[in-house]
Amino acid sequence: MTEQKQRRKPHRYTDEFKQQLVDLYRSGKRKCDIWREYDIAHSLFDKWVRQADNSGSFHEKDNRTPEQEELIKLRKELQQLKMENDILKQAALILGRG
Repeated sequence: MTEQKQRRKPHRYTDEFKQQLVDLYRSGKRKCDIWREYDIAHSLFDKWVRQADNSGSFHEKDNRTPEQEELIKLRKELQQLKMENDILKQAALILGRG
């Protein structure tokens, strides 16, 4: 039998921890050393560095582009309009029977 690779549980890192690692990198520590020492995926660490550079925040909502914000807003509006349209269709059916 083959041994199945055990999946790691998703880990939640605090903003303070993320900032400490970004600060280590900015003070000269190599990325590869940080990845290995703290067992962090390089793509995740690169994302933290980008977020710190962009907004200083590690929260997704603080790092969205204006286009991403507009897309989210438009999707919400579309959902609202679909719901209102369904209600109006139901009301038209009920009133049409009367």
